[in-house]
Amino acid sequence: MIVTILLLILGVLGLAFTSVLFSTARQRGELRPTLESVGLGAITNFFDTLGIGSFATTTAWIKLRGLVPDSFIPATLNAGHALPTVAQAFIFIQLVSVDPKLLAACIVAAVAGAIVGAPIVVRLPVRVVQGVVGLALLIASGLYALSNLGLMPAGGDALSLPAGPLAVAVGAHFVLGALMTFGIGLYAPSLILLSLLGLNPIAAFPIMMGACAFLMPVCGMPFVRAERINLHVVIGLALGGIPLVLVAAFLVKSLPLVTLRWGVVVVVLYAAVLLLRSAMSPTPHQK
Repeated sequence: MIVTILLLILGVLGLAFTSVLFSTARQRGELRPTLESVGLGAITNFFDTLGIGSFATTTAWIKLRGLVPDSFIPATLNAGHALPTVAQAFIFIQLVSVDPKLLAACIVAAVAGAIVGAPIVVRLPVRVVQGVVGLALLIASGLYALSNLGLMPAGGDALSLPAGPLAVAVGAHFVLGALMTFGIGLYAPSLILLSLLGLNPIAAFPIMMGACAFLMPVCGMPFVRAERINLHVVIGLALGGIPLVLVAAFLVKSLPLVTLRWGVVVVVLYAAVLLLRSAMSPTPHQK
């Protein structure tokens, strides 16, 4: 029953976000996506479905190519990847078994955190956005490297958590939900935390995807209406991402993820340096 209710609410959120996105883009004359953003959405969401994450890789490409100003990055990430993440959640919530109460509690906590965080982000100075996202990229690259070196927690076999660890998971997902609105991906820290608490890592997938799928449309609607966003890029990420989510979830059986992560480490580190340099420069490089 809990899973059915969650899926119904998720469907409503997805439809509401889609309506707001396309109506706002129509009003602003930004309905036509760029070809580059469609390709970026396809590639990043393909690997996002496999657990690599999309925020760090998308941020790196946006920064390297200068697709949008630095201050646009949090809104672009949350709005652009919202619908592909909804598709991921629909698939994994139904396919992977996990305690419905744990799933629902982490989702509610993440959404609450996002509601707190989103209004703050849209008013932050450019330097703060650059610094926060730059630090997030450094952390992300470190997590990718640890994963490749086999130093990440292996996790247990549990599909549910007792009261104490459950409370820790819920509190942590509130914080992670708030950080998502700053452009800091939730997947890696959520997977690490739940594994450390003894949850089966596979069971973490519907939790981390469900948390993001609920919070991104919720915080994405204010982002879509904000000034610091490029809806051409947002729509491109969404249109490119959804079909590749389906391909990754149902067709891909194995990929050399270790090799791919090492490539991501290099690119993400470079983008982090650029953002942090901009944040510490005498005058902001982008407004």
